[in-house]
Amino acid sequence: MFSFNEKTVLVVGGTSGIGLQTALAFLRSGATVVVAGLLTEEPLPPGIRKEILDVADPSAIGNLLSGIPELHVLVNAAGMIRREEEFNLDSFERVVDVNLTGTMRCCLAARPKLLQTRGSIVNFASMYSLFGAPRAPGYSASKGAIVQLTKSLAVAWAPDGIRVNAVAPGWIATTLTQRLRDDPERSAPIIQRTPFGRWGRPEEIAGPVMFLASEAASFVTGAILPVDGGYAAA
Repeated sequence: MFSFNEKTVLVVGGTSGIGLQTALAFLRSGATVVVAGLLTEEPLPPGIRKEILDVADPSAIGNLLSGIPELHVLVNAAGMIRREEEFNLDSFERVVDVNLTGTMRCCLAARPKLLQTRGSIVNFASMYSLFGAPRAPGYSASKGAIVQLTKSLAVAWAPDGIRVNAVAPGWIATTLTQRLRDDPERSAPIIQRTPFGRWGRPEEIAGPVMFLASEAASFVTGAILPVDGGYAAA
């Protein structure tokens, strides 16, 4: 039920961090994997096809999808945050455009191919889908909207056999959280509230993503799965 042999997976935002670890997990499970995102020097193993993509560019997304003959799973992991800067309207709009509208662009572009395979989509929400982010209002707003977008597409596309779910990562050790982890005054309260008492690892998000994309979740759509070490429950 967790095999992805003979299936093609596109991980948007898969060139680094959580997205890359997710792509690697799909590769190990037998999938043909395409990762798309901004230019990165991080090396990719053989078997993963890499494409440069800006999710704010609709034509680039269309060109990418046209070059993928068959698609079974779309993972929308691309995202950005500009702490403090998001009180500037230009920065706010850019973050929302990448995180929310970029996700919608990819979903719409991938839908015809997913319709043919009765495939699935896994979007990336966040714990900030549930909590306010005092330093990142654009990020929080966009991730809150991802929840409603996921539920809306799940209901709209269920008759076509396309499942749409999301994961909501908590505090994960990535480049986006490097400054927080380096600041003891800000990192300590996070660790203290998290029942597991530590930051999550990027690879720990991959399993839940694969579950939602797999046949094991064939009757699951419109779900938002927290992967936060119990942070939201504390």
